[in-house]
Amino acid sequence: MNKLLPIAFVLGLFACKDKQQVVQNVPPPVQRPAWVASRPVSDADYIGIGLANKSRSDFQETAKKNALNDLASEISVKVEGNSLLYTLDRKNSFDESFTSTINTKTSEQIEGFEMVDSWDNGTEYWTYYRLNKAEHARIKAEKKRQAIAQATDLYARSQASVAAGDLKSAIDQDLRALLAIKAYWGENDEVLIGERSVPLANEIYNDLQRLTNGVRLTALPERCALEYSNHFKRELLVTARSVNGATTRDLAQLPLVMSYPGINGKVTATSNTDGEGQARTTVQGIDLGAAGPELLVRVDMDGLVSKDLDPTFVKPLVSSLTVPELRVPIDLKLPKVFISASEKNLGEPLTEAGAALTFRQELTTKGFRFVEKESEAELIMSVTATTREGGTSNGFFTAFLDLSVSCKDRSTQDVVYSGGKQGVKGVQLAYDKAGLEAYKKAVQDIRQEVVPALMNAIL
Repeated sequence: MNKLLPIAFVLGLFACKDKQQVVQNVPPPVQRPAWVASRPVSDADYIGIGLANKSRSDFQETAKKNALNDLASEISVKVEGNSLLYTLDRKNSFDESFTSTINTKTSEQIEGFEMVDSWDNGTEYWTYYRLNKAEHARIKAEKKRQAIAQATDLYARSQASVAAGDLKSAIDQDLRALLAIKAYWGENDEVLIGERSVPLANEIYNDLQRLTNGVRLTALPERCALEYSNHFKRELLVTARSVNGATTRDLAQLPLVMSYPGINGKVTATSNTDGEGQARTTVQGIDLGAAGPELLVRVDMDGLVSKDLDPTFVKPLVSSLTVPELRVPIDLKLPKVFISASEKNLGEPLTEAGAALTFRQELTTKGFRFVEKESEAELIMSVTATTREGGTSNGFFTAFLDLSVSCKDRSTQDVVYSGGKQGVKGVQLAYDKAGLEAYKKAVQDIRQEVVPALMNAIL
């Protein structure tokens, strides 16, 4: 019994020791750095604090990005009164989303920053960055100087292109000049151009407006006459020139878009002017139902812009410019027609209105002109129609109408169109009435099938 007491005593000591070790392994509360608990304030530096959840695989990069965004938000951006952004806002040329895009895409390109500290616990990762304000101002001033120098050089090249009559290159160089300084569109950018001190971005944008406003488009002939004598097809010569005061220059390789209403919808063609500033286009297949048809000639603004330029900035700029255009009236003059008809019902001359009258009425509404003398006509139309018996059934009589029509050129005697409709059915209580019924039913066939086919052949 006495031997058991020491053993129990020793076991008790071990048990107490293990219990003490468990208590000692509890970690003390984690102390957050002062810059995590309270954002630092500095007159000499811009400060950026970033936080990311450690559950992300890229938590360190995310925290850095958030810190730099936070740092950038401390750098105030003021839109100067003589800047391009201020001018555009005053003119309401652009909506808020565009100016917001400029501010976002041209936000401070931060350089010279340094990481001061980082801290993390089980779930969070914090990082602390700073950027010396004086160093930032120095870097920014140097980058702005380089950008303005590049833009000034491009603007000078644009002026040389204008002098050479190359509008496309001039606009391209102006746009590149503006993009070179897009980060400073809201700032003062006064430069010396010749003997003038001007805000550079405004000067370049105004030059773009002058370039497009100075384009003059003309056409020969001034009106597009489509008539039977030219087979309703006319070629026009379009000339593009740049006018600046008393100076006029031909515009070579200028992209143009030309359109007019066609039978099957809008007809659009593109063409570049030649070395003399001229382009040719042909108008044909005009839509007869179009009210006040015209040929619209416009400078292809999209064609003036190089594909490598950022459309986010360029498209709103270009769309704010005046698009030079020319409207050429289209005078459609349909032919004079002399019509002769031979219409019979069951072998007897037709005493009521027949197919010839339908042709005359329908073509008149389309613009054709009918004359009483064959010598005054351009087209001779011959209409032949006759009915035949088709049998009886249950007291009803059937007759069929066979219709043929031909048009020929009076001067050449060439057949322009030949067609018609066979076996138009009429049913009535007598053969003669069935024949007249067939004539009535033929009216819709003439309007919907024969006349359109005839017009397609003529036009």
